[in-house]
Amino acid sequence: MNLPNKLTLLRVFMVPVFMIVMIADIFPPELEWLRRTIAAVVFILTGLTDMLDGKIARKRNLITNFGKFMDPLADKVMVFGAMLSIIYRDADIRPVFVWAAAVVMFRELAVTSVRLVACGHDGSVIAASKLGKIKTVCQIICICTVLLEPVLFKAVGLIFPAVLPIAEWHVLAYFTMALMIVMTVWSGFDYIKTYWSHISPNE
Repeated sequence: MNLPNKLTLLRVFMVPVFMIVMIADIFPPELEWLRRTIAAVVFILTGLTDMLDGKIARKRNLITNFGKFMDPLADKVMVFGAMLSIIYRDADIRPVFVWAAAVVMFRELAVTSVRLVACGHDGSVIAASKLGKIKTVCQIICICTVLLEPVLFKAVGLIFPAVLPIAEWHVLAYFTMALMIVMTVWSGFDYIKTYWSHISPNE
């Protein structure tokens, strides 16, 4: 078990920590900003392991089939856990975010299915593409924005009270959500188009 693979597994183990912070009733309502801040810090640290494991693996030539398979899977666990936690906790943005999460989850499951079929077809393990990595970064940015936007506006509102009503519009969250959806769908089509030859109805 090399270092990049350990970082990948660490990313998986950090997901329950994030979900406990978000879901468990361990913060009173007046400390909701603290819950969001801690959750965002945990999520950002989790996301950093995603960047580190790939860089270390390429730099030290530690790329393995286990890493190629587990890295995108760990990304999915990280993003799914975060999205489900936000849907549970954040009622204000839930009606829109639940549809964005549905698009992300459908895409991830579809691409995972293609990966499994390709692996069974010729034994190849499909690593994350550049579009897939950009998609993951967009998902991380969106989740962090959803978590931190209310905290940011509350902090700025202490100095400039006039900005507080803008917080209810969730402008930053909706913008990053739209970007996330575009990259999620785009990268999904790219994967399916690239590996469509592995999917044969006659086999």
